[in-house]
Amino acid sequence: MSTLHVLSHSPFGDDRLSSCLRVIGTADALLLCGDAVYALQSGTAPFTALQSRQLQLFVLTEDAQARAQQIPDWAEAIDYPAFVELSIHHDKVNSWL
Repeated sequence: MSTLHVLSHSPFGDDRLSSCLRVIGTADALLLCGDAVYALQSGTAPFTALQSRQLQLFVLTEDAQARAQQIPDWAEAIDYPAFVELSIHHDKVNSWL
């Protein structure tokens, strides 16, 4: 069974991202949306943690653009219809509220 993990909170305000990275499985995927896209700031601990993890990482393009964050080539930029498709593709969706 695979899980889509959805993070929307800044990685600089709490430890949701690090908690997620501890439990995410090899068949799982991670979607960054909202303020979670700040994890893509190059040179930061969250960026390094994501880059080193070889996981399926998706980023909502609209949220990255709204926050002036570049999406690295090792992450996939998606729109809202693709988010829906990801939700259907995975057995479970876990929103880290």
